[in-house]
Amino acid sequence: MNHLARTVYFAIAFLLTIASNAQHTEPLEQLLDRTIQRACKQAKIMAQNLEKQKEALPRTFENGKITTCRYNNWVSGFFPGVLWMLYEETRQEEFLHYAKLYTARVEPAKQMKSTHDLGFMLYCSYGNGFRITNNAQYFKVIQEGTESLLTRWNPKLGVMRSWDFNKEWQFPVIIDNMMNLEMLCFMTEQTGLPIYREIAEKHANTTIKNHFRPDYSTYHVVSYDTISLKPHAKHTAQGHAHSSAWARGQAWGLYGYTMMYRMTHKKTYLQQARRIAQYITEHNNLPSDKIPYWDFNAPDIPHSLRDASAGAIMASALLELSQLDKSRKAKLWRNVAIEQIRTLSSEAYLAKEAENGGFILKHGVGHKPNNTEIDVPLTYADYYFIEALLRLKKILED
Repeated sequence: MNHLARTVYFAIAFLLTIASNAQHTEPLEQLLDRTIQRACKQAKIMAQNLEKQKEALPRTFENGKITTCRYNNWVSGFFPGVLWMLYEETRQEEFLHYAKLYTARVEPAKQMKSTHDLGFMLYCSYGNGFRITNNAQYFKVIQEGTESLLTRWNPKLGVMRSWDFNKEWQFPVIIDNMMNLEMLCFMTEQTGLPIYREIAEKHANTTIKNHFRPDYSTYHVVSYDTISLKPHAKHTAQGHAHSSAWARGQAWGLYGYTMMYRMTHKKTYLQQARRIAQYITEHNNLPSDKIPYWDFNAPDIPHSLRDASAGAIMASALLELSQLDKSRKAKLWRNVAIEQIRTLSSEAYLAKEAENGGFILKHGVGHKPNNTEIDVPLTYADYYFIEALLRLKKILED
């Protein structure tokens, strides 16, 4: 490490220490109110700035400029979801107006058959909108999007296909795909048709069998041989190495199996969620402030980048797990999540008002091996952070 890099590293470490000491003296209810208020201000700034840009949805903020996307990007549904959650929390008409506006920009995604990410795109946007407003038109969009998603289902393999772009992989499935299963379970709840949940369970069961190592860390990508019906490759795309534990991948797995237990009440999924949670929370490379390095096996730890998005997803999942798990571990899950929320609500990660392009959190890591979206805000980090904040607030109120 050169002199400049060393200086920057120790300066950040010093700020994190100060922030950590300060945040632990702030009452949790006060911290939540402060952070939610900041999030509201940032979301309004973002919504106002992009309102006149037809079809634009926020993705990240780099080099002083906001990067936007259209409906067909996997992150398109997160900002509408943030707006819906903030409307539910505040009941401010401005949030309702913007939630409707930005949700409508995602609608064409319902016809996409080239992506596995329709759960992210449609359930985070239209799903939250339907839950809050009971708008029948929103349900129709989710319904059509679900049918599009199911075109990627392979009943012989028992999984839904993720990507189409790598010829090395015959039938690739990424751990992220667990996050799209909630939309299928939702469709069974709404229609009474068991087929949607059955497919979700088969995908989840196949993923348990093939994605996880003996220590319950997960591979990022598992590709299936379409003739033998067995995995022929276990790789990474966004992690450090095929054998490493990419932090956001571990977060997707934790969130996905916690959600599957909530939606099905099957103990297999609770047990899997517990095991993943134990891997994360007891890992020697998880820092004391509980925001993970971008990969648990990154070669330059402790000088490696942290990933706020992984921390936010983990916090939201651990809070839900703490409410579903009746074992003695529940308190640990909750305490780790609270520590993550305290850290993300500190000056080290929480953006100042009117800065950070309107995004709420700083220091996300998108695709390190591809050198894209490195140490920047990420729209999905904001989404799961808001969800975690509101989940914790509800727990404290109950």
